[in-house]
Parts: sequence; structure tokens; C-alpha cells
Amino acid sequence: MRDFFNRLLGRRGDDAALSCQEMVELVTDYLEGALPPADHSRFEAHIAGCEGCTMYLRQMREMLELLGELTTDSLSPQAEGELLATFRDWKAGA
Repeated sequence: MRDFFNRLLGRRGDDAALSCQEMVELVTDYLEGALPPADHSRFEAHIAGCEGCTMYLRQMREMLELLGELTTDSLSPQAEGELLATFRDWKAGA
């Protein structure tokens, strides 16, 4: 199935270069060490040659360090609602 989607999207296969959009979609798995080896290699090859994505990755790491482990128990109901609304708006493109 993956080969079908790679052909559909014009990619050559597992060794094809990542686009910036694909890098953004994979950043969480990368930071969690959850990428399959082929995707991990493609991810690192992309950030080695893309200054913008390297900066994005650095910002994501810094954000995670600053936030630490944020749990719903540590948020007020109002703060949790505001965060959820912000993410919903962001995902909807608003």
C-alpha cells in the first residue's frame, strides 16, 4: 500500500527525499524515536540540507524542553479549554 501512495504522490520509494511538509508531519515520531529506520534516514537527510526545517526542529525541541511534561491535571479547566480551542482553530486553518 505504501508503494501505491508513493507512486501516487510522485515519490520513488523509501529512499526518496522528504518534502518539508512530510518532515513536519514526522517530527513528533522523530523526536520520540518512533520512526522506522528508512524514514529516520530520510528525515535526517532532509534536515541536513534544509535550513528552515532544521530551525523548525530546533524550535520544537526547545518548546518541549520549556514545557516539560504538561498534564491535563496541571491545567485549569479554562486553560485546557483555551488550548483545545486554539488547536482546533489551527487544524481547521482559521
